[in-house]
Amino acid sequence: MANIVFNIAKGRVVEYYNRVENNDPAASALILVPIETTGLETDAVLIDKDDLAAVLSGTTNEQTTMGRKILTDVELAALPAPDDTNDRYDVSLPTVTWTAATGSAISKILVAYDADTAVGGDVNIIPLTMFDASVTPDGSDIQLTTGVFFRAS
Repeated sequence: MANIVFNIAKGRVVEYYNRVENNDPAASALILVPIETTGLETDAVLIDKDDLAAVLSGTTNEQTTMGRKILTDVELAALPAPDDTNDRYDVSLPTVTWTAATGSAISKILVAYDADTAVGGDVNIIPLTMFDASVTPDGSDIQLTTGVFFRAS
């Protein structure tokens, strides 16, 4: 397993992050979805999924006990300038904590874009990236520290 950018989001991750950061539209957000280890499909299967409902329609399961984290413009930092020295563009997530996390083990965190958190469902949420995050919740806090979740190069 590795980190992936979903085909539907290739070339658009920075745009979606920027839309949330600029509150355009006002109810937009990035959604962090913990993905269980059990039933996890291969990256080659998941990369072709075009919405969150499709990602979760096979054997891949959301770890619902921990729950999703919703990141709005308030939580996101301003986009950095492109890294002209290394010829790339890195986008980072803020530090996020799942307090007193319990439930099944996870292997991945999926980052998705929701244009309107007040309307619709998983079929309207666009998967952007998914990265390795192997953790077995034991009632302790689980913290995802600030770091790059997407790099365009």
